[in-house]
Amino acid sequence: MSTEWRNWGRTETVRPVQRRRPASTDEVVEAVHAARDLGLTVKAIGAGHSFTGIAVAPGIQLDMSALTGVRAVNGTEVTLGAGTVLHDLPPLLDPLGLALQNMGDIDTQTISGATSTGTHGTGAQFGGLATRVTGATLVTGDGSVLKVNKTQNSDLLPAVALGLGALGILVDITVDCVPSFVLSAVESPEPLDEVLGDWEQRVDDFDHFEFYWFPHTRAALTKTNTRMRADVPIHPLSPAKRWLDDSFMSNSLFGATTALQRRMPGTTPAINRLSTRLTGNRKFSDRSNRVFTTERTVRFREMEYALPVEDVPEVLREIDALITRKNWTISFPIEVRAAAADNLWLSTAHGRATGYIAVHRYYREDPTDYFVAVEQIMKAHGGRPHWGKLNTRTAADLAPAYPKFNQFLAVRNRLDPDRIFANPYLERVLGA
Repeated sequence: MSTEWRNWGRTETVRPVQRRRPASTDEVVEAVHAARDLGLTVKAIGAGHSFTGIAVAPGIQLDMSALTGVRAVNGTEVTLGAGTVLHDLPPLLDPLGLALQNMGDIDTQTISGATSTGTHGTGAQFGGLATRVTGATLVTGDGSVLKVNKTQNSDLLPAVALGLGALGILVDITVDCVPSFVLSAVESPEPLDEVLGDWEQRVDDFDHFEFYWFPHTRAALTKTNTRMRADVPIHPLSPAKRWLDDSFMSNSLFGATTALQRRMPGTTPAINRLSTRLTGNRKFSDRSNRVFTTERTVRFREMEYALPVEDVPEVLREIDALITRKNWTISFPIEVRAAAADNLWLSTAHGRATGYIAVHRYYREDPTDYFVAVEQIMKAHGGRPHWGKLNTRTAADLAPAYPKFNQFLAVRNRLDPDRIFANPYLERVLGA
């Protein structure tokens, strides 16, 4: 019997029947055939950063960490092993003069896990990571190896690029990168009402705009990043400043105060107000990956919803009113971002310019009441849940939210008719 697997947020655990670590496409094929012979399901795991059970593998669990690195380069298109971790990409892409077009704020996911769940950053002109996928190799439900790219099975790319792990085991992914670039970052606390009033304008005016709001305060911690050529001089944070802000203040001290607030909820409003005064006020410039991403060591649980971008201010105001009405104490900030519309079938930004609102709770706190109530607000605004973050949605009420939902199910029926890649989460959000 294998050991127990847990995800990072400690929301899911499983003890798979078998664990395998394939080092080649052939070994992935062998694992799929073994699952069929044993009457088991088979699933790949990445870094475990999904809060949902999307990667839970009760049958055969595939650790993809041996399938990494650059497999091929064609201009700006780079083919990567599916198990390549995002934070390993800079040393791989830098010698090529390339970078990812956009990133989220965490870089510990694998490239296959990040694209398959719809990971995104922020920026009105930039889609999620999966929108840059131009090809993939996957092993389908009968053990066949399928190539999907511009010239082979191109009709499947809008499904495979963001496939939730439901269509096969990804072996490699081709990503269209961009020339390396620098980001100029301005981070500052501002009045929340002003930020909400200017939301759409700021999203349109700047390359990358986002903000955090600590409940029980009236300040937003804004982050505005401007893209610059790779050859401009950079002015990075000093090692001491980076340690103070990102390691000590945002992780060590925040972890300690969050634990205190759990034991003494009455301290939360004062601590949140103090946090908005002590953090999020700096200017610097650096290579893109060092600005986009931030270290996160305090464990939490998260729910994130995608909304029409223009609805973001009203929804945040409704969440604020909800917290006040329920007299809840919420220690973790709410994160607000934006992304461009795209045409991927199960993308949360499919067909519409999108705003994202993410709510969090410390992992030792029960998030249920908070998340369920916020989810009702999101649903009333046509919200779509992030596939890798907590939600209670089912296939029946998700189907109307995605114009291409049934087309995706048809591809699933074609590539995995026997549901070799199924698990309870996929059965809930896609149907049996």
